[in-house]
Amino acid sequence: MTERPGPGVRAAQRPTYTEAVLKGDGQLSHDLDPHDRPPKDACGVFGVWAPGEEVSKLTYYGLYALQHRGQESAGIAVSEGSRILVYKDMGLVAQVFDESVLGTLRGHLAIGHCRYSTTGSSVWENAQPTLSSTEVGGLALAHNGNLINTRELARRLAPGATRATTDTEVLTSLLAQDRSQPIDDAAAELLPQVKGAYSLVFMDEKTLYAARDPQGIRPLVLGRLERGWAVASETAALDIVGAAFVREIEPGELITIDERGVRSRRFALAEPKGCLFEYVYLARPDTTIAGRSVQSTRVEVGRVLAREHPVEADLVIPTPESGTPAAVGYAEASGIPYGQGLVKNSYVGRTFIQPSQTIRQLGIRLKLNPLKEVVAGKRLVVVDDSIVRGNTQRAIVRMLREAGAREVHVRISSPPVAWPCFYGIDFATRAELIAGSLSVEEIRDSLGADSLGYISQEGLVEATTIPSERLCRACFDGEYPIAVDRDNVGKYVLEAKT
Repeated sequence: MTERPGPGVRAAQRPTYTEAVLKGDGQLSHDLDPHDRPPKDACGVFGVWAPGEEVSKLTYYGLYALQHRGQESAGIAVSEGSRILVYKDMGLVAQVFDESVLGTLRGHLAIGHCRYSTTGSSVWENAQPTLSSTEVGGLALAHNGNLINTRELARRLAPGATRATTDTEVLTSLLAQDRSQPIDDAAAELLPQVKGAYSLVFMDEKTLYAARDPQGIRPLVLGRLERGWAVASETAALDIVGAAFVREIEPGELITIDERGVRSRRFALAEPKGCLFEYVYLARPDTTIAGRSVQSTRVEVGRVLAREHPVEADLVIPTPESGTPAAVGYAEASGIPYGQGLVKNSYVGRTFIQPSQTIRQLGIRLKLNPLKEVVAGKRLVVVDDSIVRGNTQRAIVRMLREAGAREVHVRISSPPVAWPCFYGIDFATRAELIAGSLSVEEIRDSLGADSLGYISQEGLVEATTIPSERLCRACFDGEYPIAVDRDNVGKYVLEAKT
């Protein structure tokens, strides 16, 4: 079978008789300032099994709802029952796909992925879904999370077995290495040997699969369509495609979806350690985790923050958009009026134009601008979700003072982020984290704020209503639920550079 590129695309890899990989002609977009970026999650994943539906469009909209989880590349794999076709490229979901491309991606099942790189460089070869071909068929896979024994797993592959340098590619190749047994059996045998965070959606020509690591660090949910099933990183993606939420896929669970329905099996005992930072920043506010809406949790976090760190002030303002729910809660609990003091330009987050150093230094003004008539002469409480490197908050404090604010009191709806994450968030060394080396008072001085208050870890956990022992809190307290060999982890663990 030959490859059939859609309009405006070119072949990127020689297809086999069962599959093809297509590459769009987009380019890698750039952050306005790579040294001043908020924390990002590894990726968003989506899968759908729905005969008679336009599965590529359902997947497109699912990924669109998950765009906040990864903005470097996007891809969709589809199958009509006889071969897998993958289309992927660098850029946002809406930049990679259009009506004509989606029209070429026909089938009854599909998986999709939007990426933020945590293992492997941000290049087309590392975009997902990944694809592996065998004599008996193809296998496509998309992954949210980050493995911590990637190098060990890669040693099981023959030299040159993969072109990419990601933990996802290693997983895909290992699953496809022995196709003498069904894929779900191969997965049940392999996954107990995989360490780290992984929420997976994968497929062969006829069947959709999904799996979640025994700790359940990253979210993964199951939904019911009128004529099929969907799996996604967040419930918000189910909402956008009209799928009814059924349940969370359990830690250590593998599900199989085909014409016989949904079947479940355990490959490991559950040891729940859901990521606490999902509640702080990563998940959409309209997503539900463990039966509680993220929006409700963040508003409650703001209430707790107001009780823990009160201050006399005239106005509570958020850093939009991530600080908004907690700012609402802070204002409610403190009795201080809530207001909009900063305006965000929603279209500046990604650009194809690489800024000069001079423009980069002004980048925060491209993203946020103060409302002078609102903040002038006021004592402000500025609520944000987290401080990672401190550059954004420092610039915000400065611009608010320049706009005439009398006082600027910063309140943060997470504890200090003082430890690196090895499970799928992009701060990987303590040197990147301002709280890794400075005290709260030293950070306040660095920001130029009149006061600085972080919510306590106990207060944040209380707001989630999840017991502390069922949460991964490593970025706050350094207690890692899965032991990490730091000599064998890192973004470029499979690449020559370090």
